[in-house]
Amino acid sequence: MKRKLLYILLLPLTLLAGCDVFSSEPTYGGLSMSGFNYTPYNLSRFVVTDKYGNKAGGGGDLMPGSGEGSLSCCYKLKGTEFTVDWYVYDADEARKSLRAHKRIQDIHKTTQVHVPPTKVSGGAGERVLGLHFYPDDHVEFEFRNDLRGTRIFYSDVRFWLSTHHGKLLNPNGEHRSVVFRRTARLAAEGWIKYRLTDTEDLKQYVYFTLLNPKFDEHPAVEKILAETKGIPGAFGAAMEKLPASVVDAVKRNKFHSIQKGAAQANPALGIHHVDNQVT
Repeated sequence: MKRKLLYILLLPLTLLAGCDVFSSEPTYGGLSMSGFNYTPYNLSRFVVTDKYGNKAGGGGDLMPGSGEGSLSCCYKLKGTEFTVDWYVYDADEARKSLRAHKRIQDIHKTTQVHVPPTKVSGGAGERVLGLHFYPDDHVEFEFRNDLRGTRIFYSDVRFWLSTHHGKLLNPNGEHRSVVFRRTARLAAEGWIKYRLTDTEDLKQYVYFTLLNPKFDEHPAVEKILAETKGIPGAFGAAMEKLPASVVDAVKRNKFHSIQKGAAQANPALGIHHVDNQVT
């Protein structure tokens, strides 16, 4: 009889709350959404969906490297598995489309994200779910209570290059926005290839890429990349100290990769020629 009475008392709560009363999965209510865009494209909007059909969204035409902007509130999400649908567009292609009186084409991407149960503080509107969109199309969730937290600063990289290597970065005197997007594309490659996020690291990566897109095949640079892996700022500091002779060799493309030489010497690859000349 007591069990029946308990069931009758809890039934209204179950109907109101759905499965949340007895579910072991985390539920996050009162969420505000914020996006952080590290792709080389403009992020127009995104939608997060959990497996129960709850949705949360945000966006607002975020250019590469931007975030910490306006918030959209208030949402509820539940569980540990989420689908992110997001839409970006190439701003340079968009300019061409507008000049031709054509519609700007969005690029639709979908990413699956697993989030372990997380303790979230703050009341409704104070709980911020930040979505970090990376150049390789993976997305990271971060629960926070403020709008700070951008991890890659493309604008700082562009400013440094314009100040110190303006002719190299912009030899044709193009508009600053075009130059910025070129910088973002090159810096994004640095993240994809070597997971570089530190501003000093990205400055040097973009600078040397402009000198020679194959600069990272120079033996001295290969050594630096291996020794500084996973140490923010170390790659940039080491590259600034490269001898002038190495920088000149990079510019003139007068060197051979140690790694490629080793691959050429590997009989398993069916290649036996080795060129040991290193500048």
